[in-house]
Amino acid sequence: QVQLVESGGGLVQPGGSLRLSCVASGSIFSINIMGWYRLTPGKERELVATITSGGNINYADSVKGRFTISRDNAKNTVYLQMNSLKIEDTAVYYCYFHRTGPRPGPFDYWGQGTQVTVSS
Repeated sequence: QVQLVESGGGLVQPGGSLRLSCVASGSIFSINIMGWYRLTPGKERELVATITSGGNINYADSVKGRFTISRDNAKNTVYLQMNSLKIEDTAVYYCYFHRTGPRPGPFDYWGQGTQVTVSS
């Protein structure tokens, strides 16, 4: 079992910044993927960014150059630094964790979500 605790959401003006954090705990294997997805009512869940335990990173085109994902493997924590925020970035952001290893599943876990609102 893996538990994810997210923090850092809030209200920010366009052009502002926020940093999201997600701490994973439980049955964690050292090789894993962590990342962030976001969901706006009426839209499909969108991949924002992922980062593997080896440091391989993927970003959605919509956030490239503005968002930075990073992780601290020793703390089992993933971060999402969001700069130059736009109104269209408004969404609930969900932390994602994909576990690997020999134990039976489940392997995919989701946080409870943290609201990010970009508004004047």
